Amino acid sequence: MPRERGGSWLLPALLLLPPLCAPALAISVAAEDAKEQIERLVSQESEKSGKSNKINIELQEIVFVIQSQSNSFHSKRAEDLERNILKQAEELGKELPRVLLIHQMDRHDGAWTILPLMHDFSASYGRNSSWIFFCEEDTRIQIVKLLETLRRFDKSKEWFLGKALYDEESTIIHHYAFAENPTIFKFPDFAAGWALSIPLVNKLANKLKSEPLKSDFTIDLKHEIALYIWQKGNGPHLTPVPEFCTDDLNSYKAVNCATMFSNFLPVCGDPVKKEDIFVAVKTCRKFHRDRIPIVKQTWEGEAAIVEYYSDYAETSIPTIDLGVPNTERVSLGSGNYSAAMTQMNQCFLESVMATDWEQEDIVISLAEEGWFSAEKQFKNYLLVNASVTAMMLQMIWSLECVSVV
Repeated sequence: MPRERGGSWLLPALLLLPPLCAPALAISVAAEDAKEQIERLVSQESEKSGKSNKINIELQEIVFVIQSQSNSFHSKRAEDLERNILKQAEELGKELPRVLLIHQMDRHDGAWTILPLMHDFSASYGRNSSWIFFCEEDTRIQIVKLLETLRRFDKSKEWFLGKALYDEESTIIHHYAFAENPTIFKFPDFAAGWALSIPLVNKLANKLKSEPLKSDFTIDLKHEIALYIWQKGNGPHLTPVPEFCTDDLNSYKAVNCATMFSNFLPVCGDPVKKEDIFVAVKTCRKFHRDRIPIVKQTWEGEAAIVEYYSDYAETSIPTIDLGVPNTERVSLGSGNYSAAMTQMNQCFLESVMATDWEQEDIVISLAEEGWFSAEKQFKNYLLVNASVTAMMLQMIWSLECVSVV
């Protein structure tokens, strides 16, 4: 009986005893949770700090080069892009990257052709940078996305990155290169931005030092740069980068892009009258029969005032003899070119004095439906090469608004 009574009493008693170890257990669990939470927060902050430092280091390793122009319209757009790049870096709380504007590097002849700058890029940034990133004034850049994109490529190797373009058929402006299969050769779309790794920049600088460029004649810069880098197979091909885009800023595709392009036509004022435009066509005797007729059959009728300048006077066209012999291949700095331009300037001054050139605008397209005006700096005229039937116009004086129609 006592055992039964003891047994029946002992069980409830045990059940009624207060859980003396529970508070200690709860305190221990709470302490562990707090410790884990603190460690997690510290880890997150450390990861964030590490990522932040990594972004900072990577930003310092990129040199941004804007392929800018010196006239006020284009230089302003380049400066706007520069400010945008620096603002993005500032918002990340990082040191500001280096941003260069090509037109400010005027101590280099032909700086706009990029290759003459390679020695300076190598000397100034060859030891403390990883990439030279080039872009146009209307390229738009997502800094964080650009860093993520460049991170995929080993910066210790030679890289030539960009959005790939190719010729669907061989073309004269590329000297019919790769005529059998022109699609195999890729060259960068400057509007999307393109990048050279520093090892490649150093290699190009050394080659240019030992073998200076033989010609200052440039037709299609992006194709010629790609050819020079390729070095007939001894250098790298362009590596296509899908994140380098030319999609509009508002495109649904932009979310995946490190670069985009701002597509817009500037408003530069009202178009001017045909009668206020003087067009000069430069040619030579051997093209009088095959090229001049094409000009006359296409756009000559669009112009009110046209004169043809040549090395031979022919009344049926008519042409004006400049007294300067033709050369088979001429560069902008050659003696014959300079002499021809001097003579043309004198002819222009004599020809256009009776024309009203005192208005503030000049157009650059002869297509009436596509005229855009531009600010003039002095006496204005257009120089048209008769060998170019697609109306590739060369501007003698600096224009503020230039648009391809």
